[in-house]
Amino acid sequence: MKRYLIISLLALAACNNGPVTSKVDDKNHLSASIVSNPLTANGMDTVAAARKPVMDFKNDTLHNFGAIHEGEKVSYDFAFTNTGKTPLIISGANGSCGCTVPEYPHDAVAPGASGIMKVTFNSAGKSGHQSKSVTIHTNTNKNIEMLYINAEVQKQ
Repeated sequence: MKRYLIISLLALAACNNGPVTSKVDDKNHLSASIVSNPLTANGMDTVAAARKPVMDFKNDTLHNFGAIHEGEKVSYDFAFTNTGKTPLIISGANGSCGCTVPEYPHDAVAPGASGIMKVTFNSAGKSGHQSKSVTIHTNTNKNIEMLYINAEVQKQ
């Protein structure tokens, strides 16, 4: 019974009572009209998969800050371009710990447009070699993109 209730609620939530006229609604949520899922009941829709956005990082997805002093905050801008055919949506980004904070574009990135993923590392309370990661949740075929940073934190 519980399963049928959940399925019913999901079906009601998925209903669309009118045309989508904007990519952002009054609550600053992205419209479902720019989201595409190439998975179907019959398998992968290769045409839809080929049209998905691609988050192409200009340089590497790894940045080494080198030697820094404990307590120092350092940042790096990972530049990327959407080389796909549909808008790129970043729905969230998380650092592997509280010391690693990502900032990302909250608006859709159009095909051919570029953006920045800024990653800030706070070395307070850290020492020695540090390796951290950022998980980016996107609408690309991979769904998750990863960035990495390294630093050698020296005690003062």
